[in-house]
Parts: sequence; C-alpha cells; structure tokens
Amino acid sequence: MSLFARLAFLMLCTVIPAFALASVAVAGSECPAVDANDTQARNSLMYYVCYHQSSPGEPAHTALNPAELPEHIKWTPSQGHELVFSQTRSVYWIRLNIRNNGSERRLWYLNLHYPLLDEVTFWRGDQPEDVLVTGDQHRFGSRLVDYRYFLLPITLNSGETRSITIRIHSSGALNIPLKLETPEEVIAESNHLAVTHGLFYGAILVLAIFNLLLFFSSGTTYYFYNALYMVAMGLFLFAMGGFANQYFWPENPKFANTSIPLTLALCALAMTFFGRSFLEVAAHTRADKTLKAILWICAGFTGLTLAIPYSQAILINTALGLVIIFILSIIAISRWQQGYQPAKWYVLAWAIMAVGALVYAAAAFGYLADFLARESLMQVAIGGQVILLNYAMVQRWRLLNDKLLEVEQKARNDLEYKVHERTAQLRSTMRELENANRKLATLSLNDSLTGLYNRRHMDNILPDLCAEARRTGRPLTIALLDADHFKAVNDTWGHGFGDTWLQLIADILTRHATRPRDTAVRFGGEEFALLLPSTDLEGAQKVCEAVLEEIRTTSVEAPGGAKARLTMSAGIATLLPNENQQEFFERADSALYEAKAQGRNQTVIADT
Repeated sequence: MSLFARLAFLMLCTVIPAFALASVAVAGSECPAVDANDTQARNSLMYYVCYHQSSPGEPAHTALNPAELPEHIKWTPSQGHELVFSQTRSVYWIRLNIRNNGSERRLWYLNLHYPLLDEVTFWRGDQPEDVLVTGDQHRFGSRLVDYRYFLLPITLNSGETRSITIRIHSSGALNIPLKLETPEEVIAESNHLAVTHGLFYGAILVLAIFNLLLFFSSGTTYYFYNALYMVAMGLFLFAMGGFANQYFWPENPKFANTSIPLTLALCALAMTFFGRSFLEVAAHTRADKTLKAILWICAGFTGLTLAIPYSQAILINTALGLVIIFILSIIAISRWQQGYQPAKWYVLAWAIMAVGALVYAAAAFGYLADFLARESLMQVAIGGQVILLNYAMVQRWRLLNDKLLEVEQKARNDLEYKVHERTAQLRSTMRELENANRKLATLSLNDSLTGLYNRRHMDNILPDLCAEARRTGRPLTIALLDADHFKAVNDTWGHGFGDTWLQLIADILTRHATRPRDTAVRFGGEEFALLLPSTDLEGAQKVCEAVLEEIRTTSVEAPGGAKARLTMSAGIATLLPNENQQEFFERADSALYEAKAQGRNQTVIADT
C-alpha cells in the first residue's frame, strides 16, 4: 500500500527538486565557525552547517549522543543549501560551530523552523542540562520555548566558541531549515507570523461560520459542505504548521501526528461532498457514480488513517486529495461545457488550489526547499480558492433566483390561492410547491390519454398570454392542427388503434414545441393546438410544416400487419392589435378549415 501511494504521488507531482545537495564528503569533524554577531553571516548560516547521513545498520544510526559517533565520521557541508530530504529511514546528524566575537556575553536562538520532525535532540555542551530532547514524538512541553518551531537558546561569553550538534530522525520527509537569530529577531518574526496566520485562520473561520448560517437559514446543503471543507482545510494547515500540536493536543504527541493525515482525509471527503452538491451532478450518471465511489473511498481511508503508520497515511491521503482535485476539475469542466455557468468559477478555484497543493506537497515531502514560503503560498492559494468558490456560490444563487422567478410566474395562475397562503415560505419550499403543481396539473389540466394539456388549461392561460403579448409587443401565435380522415381510422381498425395514433401525434408535437413556454394542447378528439409565445408567423409555419412532415412520413403497423399512414392539416394565426381572445382563436380555426377545404395535408395562415 505504501509503495502504491508513493508512486501515485510521484506520478502526480510534476515538480522536481529545487536543488541537489552536494555529495562530496569532507574528512574531519570541524566545520567553519559562524560569527554570531555578524548579521550577514547569520543570514548565510547554511554555509556553516555540516551534516552526516546515517542509514540503518551504520554505527551512527544507533548512536544516541555525539560521544557514540565513530571517531572518523565524515561530515558533508551544506554549501548554503537548505537540508531537505524525501522520506527516509536514515538518521541525520547536524554540526554547527558558533563563535561570539563581540565584547560582551549575549544570547541567540537557533531556530529549526520546521515543526513536523519526530525526534530532535540538541547538544550545546557536555553537561546534562545542555541536552534538549524534543520532537513530535514527545510532549510539546519538552521544548525549552513555547513555540511551534524548535528554538534552542545559546548563550556565549565574549570570545567563546561552542559546537552545536543535532540528531534528527523522522518517519516522514525531512526539512531542516536553520536560522541563528537574536531574541529581537525571533520576536519580530513571531509577531509578523502571528498577524499573517491570525488573519488567514480568522478569515477561514468567519467564512465557515457564515456558510453555516446560510445553511441553517436556507437548508441548502452545499453551504454546509463548504463550511466543512474550510474547517477541515484550516485544521489541516493548523496541524501542518505546528499550531495544533501547540494549542490543541500538546499532551498527546501520537494524535498530533495522526491529526495531519486525518484532517487531510476529511478535506478530501468534504470537497467531494461540496463538488457533488454544488455542480448539481445528475443522479445515476457516470460522474455521480464516480463521486459516490470516491466518497466511500474517502470514508474508508479516514478510518484506515487511524490504523496505519503516519508515513503511509500521509502519502496515501495526499495522493487521494490530488486525484480528487483532478476528478472534480474534469467534472466541473464538463458541467461548464453543458452551460452551467457557476462551474467556470469552480474550475478556476480548483486550478489555483491544484497549483498551491502540488507545490506545498512537494515541499512537505522533501522535493522543494523553503517550507515556510510554500506554506505562505498554500495560504494564498486557499485564500484565492475560497474567494472564487464563494463568488461561484453567489453566481449559482443568482441563477437559481432567476429560475425561481420564472417558476413563480408559471405557477401563479394555477396555484394562486396557495401562493397567497405560502408566499413567506415560497423560497424555502419551492421544490414541494413544484411537486404539488405537477400533481394538480396531472389531475385537472392534462389529457389522460396523451399527457398533453387539455382545453381547460388552454382557456386558463390564453387570456394571460394575449395580455402579455399586447403589453410587451412580442408576437403570440396559435396553431390548430387536426388529423385528416381520422374517423376512417377508428372505423377501419378500431378506437384502440386510433388512440395509438393520438399518442403518437402528441409525442411529435411535444418534440417540436421545444422552447420552455411553448405549449401543446389536445382540445378535442383528434384536434390539437400549439401556443407559441414570442413566435411570429414564419416561425410557427416552420414548426407546423415540420410536424406535418414527420406525421406524413410515419407509418404504424395496424392490426393484421398492414402499414397505416395519416396526415394532418394546420391553421395558423398571430394575435392582432386590439383583437380579443375569441376572435384570435376563430381566425386560426377558419384557417384550419380552409386547409381542409384545399385538400388537407397542408398549413394555411389566417388573413391579417
């Protein structure tokens, strides 16, 4: 499992190491001493650092203090590079000589500013009190300074030189960035980071609470999933930055390590829930089945994280998170191409997140140096992602609001008494209202044989459509269609076969009346109507000709095996100024009769 996860991560992570450490070893145990009073020398500290890598089985690997190291151990100079190593079982020994060339006794802090190291032991002298044993495998109180990084105070008399030795071992990647700082510099840096991190985590918390309030007020689930994602991501970065170990569980070092892959798995779970809800992935589609499978995998990996070692869990969950980001981006691009506009901002948000996550993962796994800068980049990426996701939700709300207004207009005529009764609840119960409208229309406004609207529905909406056309100046056209010689069909093959033809005609009308407000009606035995708002005579004639052509070329097998064919006639009229509903309908009816009189199987436009 560990090998598979590692290969998956390396395949996804396209970055390369930012540098290669020098491999030339130098004999002897002496490294050049850095003058602690020289600011420029302190800023170039890594030119004074030497290290020794000891693989399992070597004497230095089992040594527990500098006195147990082999006499002729070879130290490798870091040559100005940060010490960054991908996952390894080796033990690393660090040597640094510090000299006070000043005229008075002074205090400095050696800052190892990477919080995720299992075992870190400092030696700054030969006395027991000069040894500091700390790391993630120890209680947070084992550190001399209450700080998320490892700070070692070093006090030197004037002219004194002291050799600092550090032994580091960790089950994950190794970042060993060292700084030698004065107390003033430590405080200034701490204050700067406190403001930066405070603003970042404060903004994440405020937005998470805001999304929760939106969820409780509207009942829209993707607000809840977005809040869950932001909380999980914030906790993950909080744990990766060492804050969780410092403030949440300082007495539980085992869970401090487990919390990192655990919160990462929760991030993967939350962003999958959010993506599935926000993108409105249709049920039973391939995308829906894929996301459901991912949810089960995330749930399984969340439980597995509590049972497997940290080094395996962090690799597996990182690879899982990157794969999920890729899959969600593909689904979002597909929804964007389908015309779902909020998906555009969702794609941009995850593109920013993907870049930040790849760089941050590469730094965390020892493939890039300067973890602190990568942490800041990740915060910037998450900030940009959160802004774009919330903007996408605003766009989605606007889209839903537009659809809601359209549905309100459509439902007003048939459910007016319910609208007056439930206006205050309409926005939060729109789905139930649509279901009630659909059932009511089925019971009272639809033809039971064909499923089309009936004459009652046409009588209800035609006055409103006429009034709307006169008010807006947009055309309103009605087409009346009648099956030619339909009585002969019933007389020859029976009413059951005639019903089959009527259902076929209804299907053809429905396919050609494609716009949202186009309405197909059966208002008599073999008589049908098409109500076409915002359609002129030319457009209505094209629709009718297409309907007549399809019916003309369609044959149905009659009882006995014969092929039966049918034709239709159509009359079209467009609403004239100052014309009432009855006159409008009668002109279309007259055009239909004229089509019949001219030989049927044709379309006639009423005189204007």
